Parts: sequence; C-alpha cells; structure tokens
Amino acid sequence: MVALLLAAVFNLDSPGTYLHWGFIQISLANFLVIVVMVIVFFAAILIPMKRHHKEGEQ
Repeated sequence: MVALLLAAVFNLDSPGTYLHWGFIQISLANFLVIVVMVIVFFAAILIPMKRHHKEGEQ
C-alpha cells in the first residue's frame, strides 16, 4: 500500500540524476541523504541537552 502511494508521487521509471565534480560522480539522492545526515549530526552537537541536577546543586 505504501509502495503504491510513493510510486504515485515519484516517477521511478526514469534514470537517476547524477552530479559530477571532476572524477567524483554521485547520485542526487545519495548526495541529499549525506547532506541531511551532516545537518542532523551538527544539530545534535549544537543543540543543548537537558541536564538533571541533583538536590542541592545549582
């Protein structure tokens, strides 16, 4: 069911789009996954985490 819905949104019969930088060739889909992973990684580093304080500490 989900596959049918995704197939209706994305045309899966066309060839992929590739990016070229000299000798480097990467598909657009893989490049976007890498970019999102880097964004999530830096967000995890920069967003402050909640810290639990023991009684008597500030």
